[in-house]
Amino acid sequence: MTTRDLFDRQLAAIADQDLESLLAQYHEDATVVRFDRVASGPAEIRELFSAYLSAKPQVDEIVSLQTTDDVIFYRALMTIGGNRVSTYGTMVVRDGRIWRQTAAAQPVA
Repeated sequence: MTTRDLFDRQLAAIADQDLESLLAQYHEDATVVRFDRVASGPAEIRELFSAYLSAKPQVDEIVSLQTTDDVIFYRALMTIGGNRVSTYGTMVVRDGRIWRQTAAAQPVA
């Protein structure tokens, strides 16, 4: 499995609104860092993504994507909670799962 495969599975889980598949992508020691909060460990990450999926996120376009053996760096246009946003972030992979992630979104004018 490549980091691109992992990214594609992430997109599919979001498109399917599949919380369990999304959570399966994350390492047991994962941390997700956003400007509004930091989520560490399975319980906090479950809470974060439950709220995220309730906003019905939709990936409209992957604008940029760069991958290495253990890093995914992306920028995407999305609709989240009915709002069009530009998102970007990184995912650091350990043992085939997301270990560290940063994510940010800003409104598209």
